[in-house]
Amino acid sequence: MVEISPYRFERLVRDAIDLLPEDLAAAMDNVAIQIRDRHPEDHGLLGLYEGTPLTERGDYSGFLPDVIWIYRLAICEMCQEPDEVVDEVRITVLHELAHHFGIDDDRLDELGWS
Repeated sequence: MVEISPYRFERLVRDAIDLLPEDLAAAMDNVAIQIRDRHPEDHGLLGLYEGTPLTERGDYSGFLPDVIWIYRLAICEMCQEPDEVVDEVRITVLHELAHHFGIDDDRLDELGWS
């Protein structure tokens, strides 16, 4: 397990979001990214998208934001080196953002982002 402070982990998540091309970042709509230590029921889960993908939305005004959860301790526990945490945060954030954009797990597998 790699020890990463909550503050440093939050910075890694922000850095991963900053990797998005400007046009994709601008297209994100009504989504919040939250960090928790772990999922309450599945401690091995690294991230989770809860919401309606952009490709499935109609009139979405008045809805609470979708949420992308990133689970700090689950990621830290699977890594042996700090660089692995950086990579896994990036992969997890981009994976969950892909769901926000309507890309499902099968397509992510095809693209090598499983």
